[in-house]
Amino acid sequence: MKRLTILVLLFAGILFNLAAQPRQKKALFVIVDGIPADVIEKVETPALDTIAKTGAYMRAYVGGEKDGYSQTPTISAVGYNSLLTGTWVNKHNVWDNDIAAPNYSYETIFRFFKNQYPDKKTAIFSTWLDNRTKLVGEGLPQTDAIKLDYHYDSLEYDTIRFPHDSESYIHMIDEEVVNAAASYIRKETPDLSWVYLEYTDDMGHRYGDSEKFYDAVKMMDDQIRRLWEAIQFRQRNFEEDWVIYITTDHGRGAETGKNHGGQSDRERSTWIVTSAKNVNPWFLKNPPGIVDIMPSIASWLDVKIPTEQLKELDGISLTGKVSVAGLNATYADKKLTITWKAIDKKAQAKIWLATTNEFKTGGRDNYQMVKQVPLSVGKTTVDVSKWPSGFYKIVLETPQGFMNRWVIVK
Repeated sequence: MKRLTILVLLFAGILFNLAAQPRQKKALFVIVDGIPADVIEKVETPALDTIAKTGAYMRAYVGGEKDGYSQTPTISAVGYNSLLTGTWVNKHNVWDNDIAAPNYSYETIFRFFKNQYPDKKTAIFSTWLDNRTKLVGEGLPQTDAIKLDYHYDSLEYDTIRFPHDSESYIHMIDEEVVNAAASYIRKETPDLSWVYLEYTDDMGHRYGDSEKFYDAVKMMDDQIRRLWEAIQFRQRNFEEDWVIYITTDHGRGAETGKNHGGQSDRERSTWIVTSAKNVNPWFLKNPPGIVDIMPSIASWLDVKIPTEQLKELDGISLTGKVSVAGLNATYADKKLTITWKAIDKKAQAKIWLATTNEFKTGGRDNYQMVKQVPLSVGKTTVDVSKWPSGFYKIVLETPQGFMNRWVIVK
């Protein structure tokens, strides 16, 4: 009888320990190239629709602040880096697909993740080699020689398997990339991974708004289905909770749909699909930017971004509470007029000010707390006569985090 009692207690203890173990959090983000919001809403995409029913679909935007200091070209690598770093081009410094001089002071989600969790696994599956070697900056001294745990990329250089005289060679590469990603997720379960697919943009450049472009979007959706099924397999069979974010890097020109790079509404108009269940309702009515995805992933994975970096992020998490939006500032008569839209009208805010941008070159800026105000006022003025400068960094600190704004005095 004693032996049976001991066995029962041991079994109960095992069950308790299993129940007490938290499910491991995993994240996958996917960039599918060059699909404006109107097209993703027009073409049938059952896989994306299924994921959106779990979480959310949002119209979104790229391109920074139109006609402002953060205006960002609607070009592929530029958009990728805005997602990776949570910043616009005035900070990350990737202006085109040459990726000539990224500013690695603005760290990617991979660096933040690996710095905090060096033993967890990262992976990238990409048509472009540059996504790993230049944007993430694998192995570079400027990125502390970050190394991803797994990569499947550079297939664009394999002209034997994928002859470039074939119109569909990019689709063939994308298929390889997706199949490799789905297989790796099922077997190896990376903690943070990125899948990049190019074929939709290739067809957009060739044919513009056309049935061939729409067919490419449908092919992409079937690829997303395979990734989603791999995630669901992990969630059903293992103690894991996954989130997926799917977006695009830019829209397309309004006239033909063949081009992009400018600041037209359609070139800036993008979208986000996510399985995240707690997207703040604010973003369902107010389009988020591509820069908001990185802090959302960081929040899900419990990545603690250092304060100095948080003050530089242009994005805020799409999940959880939102206190404030629409931070703006102007300079006149030695005064800064700072405005915002208060969402949480009961919260208090601190206003920090710096007149330098040492962060850009790896240094630290000396912020001063110049004011504390209730968010509900929506506006305040700061006399900066004792801090004369041609440049000001303004940071609004709320209980939920930071928002920043630059003022360049002309």
